[in-house]
Amino acid sequence: MTTASTTQHWLPYGSTGTGTRLFCFPHAGASAAVYAGWRGTGGDDLTILPVQLPGRAARGRETPHHDPDALADDVIGGLGPELTGDYALFGHSVGALVAYLVARRIVERGGPPPRHLFVSGRPAPQLPNTRRELRALPTDDLVQELRALGGLPDVLLKERSLLEMFLPLLRADLTVNETYRHVPGPPLPFPLTVLGGIGDPRADEAELAAWQELSADSALFTYPGGHFYLDTRVQEVVEVVRTRLSG
Repeated sequence: MTTASTTQHWLPYGSTGTGTRLFCFPHAGASAAVYAGWRGTGGDDLTILPVQLPGRAARGRETPHHDPDALADDVIGGLGPELTGDYALFGHSVGALVAYLVARRIVERGGPPPRHLFVSGRPAPQLPNTRRELRALPTDDLVQELRALGGLPDVLLKERSLLEMFLPLLRADLTVNETYRHVPGPPLPFPLTVLGGIGDPRADEAELAAWQELSADSALFTYPGGHFYLDTRVQEVVEVVRTRLSG
């Protein structure tokens, strides 16, 4: 049973606001805090809700998920009645996969679907993974890959003990991303917007565009900045969200 206290675990910044509620799922190894700066950027018509997944921040004692289906089920069970009414989903990188799976499951189970699905920085789920898998790499190799993406905070590079504490969560998220096997289904019954970084080594433009096969109403937007283009494009992305929701 979902209660206010359990929902608070998932939505650490609260869920107040009158506009469309946008549930935001983070990239691998990240917490809800990556979207904290988004709050208040959507005006009166958009409420940003960063989602805290198990295994991070205040939920650090919980075991992070390794299975994509179990994670999607946990999100739906944890957010419960929040996933009703005027809401949409946003996810970046592995968060895009989580948002997609949550949306797909809600539809399959006859629940109230989101108004819109926004996915960012990940190849379409129906495409095979053609890149080097990261989840089981030796630590030094994994660090090298993450540095190339720009996704490893400097403090973790300087403090090996902090890095070792961080890696199990990161490997769990990478496992979610890399072990997903697509099950074809009918087109999504709501609009889909795809966003990505130009020159992203983990998701090129063709792989991003393939998401558009999943919805009859779709659009693609790309920005300079590689895999972590979101770090410097928050207001632009939020404006795309607002525009697409109003269309």
